[in-house]
Amino acid sequence: ILYSFRADYKYEFGDWEGAIQDYNYAIEFNPDNPSNYFERGLVKAKLNNLNEAIKDFTIVIGISPKDADAYYNRGCAKVDLGEYKSAIEDYTKAIEIKPEYAIAYLNRGDANYNLGNYKSAIGDYTKAIEINPGIASTYNGRGITKFALQEYIGAIEDFTKAIEINPEYAFTYHGRGLAKLALKKYKSAMEDYTKAIEINLKFADAYYNRSLAKRELNDTQGANEDIEKYNELKQNNNAD
Repeated sequence: ILYSFRADYKYEFGDWEGAIQDYNYAIEFNPDNPSNYFERGLVKAKLNNLNEAIKDFTIVIGISPKDADAYYNRGCAKVDLGEYKSAIEDYTKAIEIKPEYAIAYLNRGDANYNLGNYKSAIGDYTKAIEINPGIASTYNGRGITKFALQEYIGAIEDFTKAIEINPEYAFTYHGRGLAKLALKKYKSAMEDYTKAIEINLKFADAYYNRSLAKRELNDTQGANEDIEKYNELKQNNNAD
C-alpha cells in the first residue's frame, strides 16, 4: 500500500519514471491488485511506451474483465499506434460494460473517422452528444466528418456549437471556414480564418485558406500576403 501511495504522489507531480518504479514494487508485493497495473499503464502511456501500456491494461482485463476503463485506455493506446480497428473493439467493449461512457463513444467516433467509416463515426459522435452535450471536441469531430461527407451546412452547425463551448480552439474556426468556403461564403470564411490566426499566429493552413477566400473577394494583395506568410511558416516548420 505504501508503494502505491508513493507512486500516486509521484504521478501527480510528474515524476513518471519514479512512479513506475514504485508501481513495480507494489506489484511485487501484491500481484493480484489490478489498480497498480492500471495506474502503471497510464504512466507508460504518458511516456509513450504504448506497447508496454497495452500489456498492463491487458493484465487488468485478465484480473477484472468488467473494467470498462481498462478497455478504454487500451483502446487509446492502440489509437496512438494507429491500430484503429483493434481500438474500436476495445471502445465497443468499454461501452458494453458502461453504456453511458460518452468519451468512449467520442474516441470510437475518431477511430471510425480515421478508417473512413464516416456514417459510423457520426453515429458515435451523436450518441456521445446525447450523453454529454458539453464536450466541444465531439461537435468538432462530427463537424469534420460531415465536411468529409460534403454536408457543409451541418458541419457549420456543429463547428458553431463547438465554438460556443470552447471559443479558443483555432482548428474549429478553421474547419468552419473550410465549410463556408465550400459554400462560397467567402467573406464569412475569411472571418473564421482570421479568428483562427488570432488564436494561433503560426497556423499555416489558415493563412493559405484565407488567401483563397481573399482571392475570391478580389483582394489580390491580401491573398499574396497570406501566401507569403504560409510559405514562411512552412519553411520554418521544415527547418525545425
